[in-house]
Amino acid sequence: MKITFDFEKPLADLQAQIDKVQQVEEKTKVDMSATINELQEKFETTKTQIYSNLTGWQRVQISRHPERPYTLQYLELMCDDFIELHGDRTVGDDKAIIGGFGSINGETAMFIGHQKGRNTKDRQYRNFGMANPEGYRKALRLMKLAEKFNKPVITLIDTPGAFPGLEAEERGQGEAIARNLLEMSVLRVPVICVIIGEGASGGALGLAIGDKVFMLENSWYSVISPENCSTILWKTWENKEKAAEVLKLSSPEMLKNKLIDGVIKEPMGGAHQDPVAMATILKKHLIKDLKELKAKDADQLVAERIDKFCSMGVVVEG
Repeated sequence: MKITFDFEKPLADLQAQIDKVQQVEEKTKVDMSATINELQEKFETTKTQIYSNLTGWQRVQISRHPERPYTLQYLELMCDDFIELHGDRTVGDDKAIIGGFGSINGETAMFIGHQKGRNTKDRQYRNFGMANPEGYRKALRLMKLAEKFNKPVITLIDTPGAFPGLEAEERGQGEAIARNLLEMSVLRVPVICVIIGEGASGGALGLAIGDKVFMLENSWYSVISPENCSTILWKTWENKEKAAEVLKLSSPEMLKNKLIDGVIKEPMGGAHQDPVAMATILKKHLIKDLKELKAKDADQLVAERIDKFCSMGVVVEG
């Protein structure tokens, strides 16, 4: 078992004990099965206790696990086939956002999502999942293409935010994201959005206006990251754990505040523990919701989508 985070240390200690006892058994040929079984039971109990009581910051950590599945891996596991489409027809092809037509359970859909990298070279190639304006314009082009052929749109969101560089602002970062918000709200095809990892700020929101918006259990969705929030409020990153709780960014909190439509369970310990199982769970959700949304006509989809987002953040004065 690969241990990454401090809160998983009790599991690491128990696993080390199990390994040690197994080595002794193998070396001495003495039956240690009772001890091993007892330790394994304790391991499973501890594992359940830890992952059933995660804090907001701990969920943020899991969402950033380097082995967590990214968009292309989900598409490989869920789709019968996938054809990637490139470019915004204006500036270039942003590698931080990928998209194209894919087939899921015999249904063709337009898949669009953020893509991070596994190693240093790939992370630089994907710009750490932080899209430039041409990425959002590419996404919009593909959404309009899906609308033209009456195909549903599915977005997978995993970004620490839109790229904040000067050149991105010069090319209209804010306008590109705002345009996506406007156009996605009136797309005349079903739109399903899933936060699969990090969902930070407008970088996430630019792909997240849908009929159904879901979060994976250990993802987060907020206007700002805990570290940056801590820096603004306390002038230091040291209060990031407190910031994560105050921001209410975890999937249970987002559902409680009616900002998303549902939470998709992950395998115990996070999606990275079993990407195949996670993809299977996600696929079942998508198939179910696509069937439900396809039963509605375009006018109903648009009206309900607009009403849903307009009802968020309403203040009623007593």
